Amino acid sequence: MKGAARLRISRREGFNAAHQLSDPRLSDDENLRLYGKCVNLHGHNYLLEVVVTGAIDPATGYLMDLKRLKDLMIEQIIQHVDHRNLNTDVSWLRDRIPTAENLALAFWERLHPHLLKGSLQRVRVYETEKNWAECSESD
Repeated sequence: MKGAARLRISRREGFNAAHQLSDPRLSDDENLRLYGKCVNLHGHNYLLEVVVTGAIDPATGYLMDLKRLKDLMIEQIIQHVDHRNLNTDVSWLRDRIPTAENLALAFWERLHPHLLKGSLQRVRVYETEKNWAECSESD
């Protein structure tokens, strides 16, 4: 028999935010070449997806209470970024260009300390229906 099955649960939360892709160290022309029209301030209806893995607690039947995961996502991320300018309004994003990649990494960093070691499997940020970035535990 192969290894034991790996159980995962997931929660999605949406938020709306504005951002501008621009590196302050570059000229306007360089930023325009690098980021195209995204160099202008614009917004997205983002979707944050978090996946947690682990064993089922025999007392509750849960891997993790999804209400607890929802509350954690809201407390650590959503309440800070929803209806905000990600370039200027979120202190823990100020030194990052708010690409989907940087958001996925920052959100991972916000959630990781609050979950059991090894349980955070994936943080995925959908910037649009077609574009997403993902941060996951390294192998």
